[in-house]
Amino acid sequence: MLQGKLYLIPTTLGGNETIPNVLPDYNHQLVHKLQVFIVEQVRTARRFLKAIGHPVPIDEMIFFELNKHSDLNTVSKYIEPLSEGKSIGLLSEAGTPCVADPGAVIVELAHKNNIKVIPLTGPNSIILALTASGFNGQHFLFHGYLPIESNRRNKKIKELETAVYRLDQTQIFIETPYRNDKMLEMLIKLLKPETRICVAADLTLETEFIKTLPAKLWKREKVDLHKRPAVFLVYK
Repeated sequence: MLQGKLYLIPTTLGGNETIPNVLPDYNHQLVHKLQVFIVEQVRTARRFLKAIGHPVPIDEMIFFELNKHSDLNTVSKYIEPLSEGKSIGLLSEAGTPCVADPGAVIVELAHKNNIKVIPLTGPNSIILALTASGFNGQHFLFHGYLPIESNRRNKKIKELETAVYRLDQTQIFIETPYRNDKMLEMLIKLLKPETRICVAADLTLETEFIKTLPAKLWKREKVDLHKRPAVFLVYK
């Protein structure tokens, strides 16, 4: 029997109303053929599949949840349908799978088992923010989340700035949305006045906000980032 394939399925960066703007019809055509999915949350995955008009009743689909609560010792069972000839869709909770996303463990298992992995086109907040920042797009580093504890976080921010000037490297990171305003405040306080900060929030949504300014000029800005998905970039 032929092995199934693992499809990496991007979702939107916000509400499903943006689907026509950010996801190609080709994705929908492929996803409509799948009935087995690995997802972070079944509830949001169901809403997404319904929004793209999946023809199979939701109750007839198979869902495996993969998130911080998952037992990694049992995750290998998630790809068993592939050996039965059934293809699987790996859905991100937001944007592209496997980037700041737990799905990478599934892709690793697929490669170990000689399963074909097929990434589909869709929005990625990190790349969108980088392209819109005006910063170095050839040499950059994504750090994910910075430390929560204030002293460690502040030390990390200074380390990122050092890398900007020493390596000519754009530094990219994200923060839990309810701490965004505090993060921007700390960046303004800790970075050199001339070091540039780009904030990209609500990407692809109607409320999208993208601005690049030196740290000293951000002090004049009044922007509310509270509970808005945002990407922070630092460069010289």
